[in-house]
Amino acid sequence: MEEQFVWMTTRRIKPGALDDFEGAWRPAPYPQGLRRAYAYWSEDGQEIIGVSFWDGKESCDAWRSSASEAARRSAMAPYVLEEREAFYRGRELTIPTGGAG
Repeated sequence: MEEQFVWMTTRRIKPGALDDFEGAWRPAPYPQGLRRAYAYWSEDGQEIIGVSFWDGKESCDAWRSSASEAARRSAMAPYVLEEREAFYRGRELTIPTGGAG
């Protein structure tokens, strides 16, 4: 199985700020080395988990230290109450096929 490089960020945002946060959250320009990204919201719209898949840790680190990312974080800051983030390595799990016997 192919090893994947994933950056995950969990943010708690101010109540009612989801639309404004989303406008500030989208990166521009699109980061080099970013393969795909997902965002997941809690039912109340106050917690957001971002999951991004990268070519490698170096690509992710280069983006995180860029001026574009600093500007993006600054734009998000008025809406963010708490933030946790980390880089992970992993791979897809194989799910057995067939019925339980």
